Amino acid sequence: MRNRWLIALSAVGIHISIGSVYAWSVLTRPIMNEMGFSLGQTTWTFSLAILFLGFSAGLLGSFVEKIGPKKSGLIAMTFFGTGMLGTAYALSVQSLALLYLFYGVIGGIGLGVGYITPVSTLVKYFPDHRGFATGLAIMGFGFAALIAGPVMQYLTATVGLVNNFLILGCVYMVVIGASALYLKPPVLKDSHGRVTHVQRGVTANEALKTWQFASLWWVFFVNITCGIGLLAVASPMAQEVIGMDAAAASMVGIIGVFNGGGRIV
Repeated sequence: MRNRWLIALSAVGIHISIGSVYAWSVLTRPIMNEMGFSLGQTTWTFSLAILFLGFSAGLLGSFVEKIGPKKSGLIAMTFFGTGMLGTAYALSVQSLALLYLFYGVIGGIGLGVGYITPVSTLVKYFPDHRGFATGLAIMGFGFAALIAGPVMQYLTATVGLVNNFLILGCVYMVVIGASALYLKPPVLKDSHGRVTHVQRGVTANEALKTWQFASLWWVFFVNITCGIGLLAVASPMAQEVIGMDAAAASMVGIIGVFNGGGRIV
């Protein structure tokens, strides 16, 4: 058994790394100015990342459960890290196609696997407080923009756009890797030393056939569509509509505060 609060810290570590995607809008203008891409072309990178987050999380959920949180966390580290480092290369050669491939597709798969890995593990350590455990795990994803937004703005201004992705890619790989190595599902034994199940519920196929699942899916779809639409252009919108400049990154951070706070509440 691991310490469940350190498991929670590991979960937050993974989510606060991959959640940097929510600060993407801070980089929108620098990418447009340096690479000559349009707003629509640049925003599509973020949209692809979120698309593949959804696909990989949905399609690889059973695979993640099968191989365990440690291996799936390391897979998330590999994909997300490759996506970040590959994005640096794509920007260095000014290739929009490679930007879509590395940040959108490869990085997006890392996002999806990394999103579900710590959540499915942490809830098993809090069987009587599953809602709290889920909120605790995904809290880091929302709070990530609070840290990543100003850091990305600072690194882009001081060391350049390409080096920003190189530095953050290496840092995130270390954080995700260290967090993944600590993750381990709890194992409970009865008085005879036999392993028992922590909890038991309906199967995925059974859940998919219920109206409750369809209703929850629709609520999430509508809510996330609105939220992602805002997050994709938050920084440039603040700069164009109300004249923010350096403060635009701070506004993205404020969104992150309420995004993360809303998850845990």
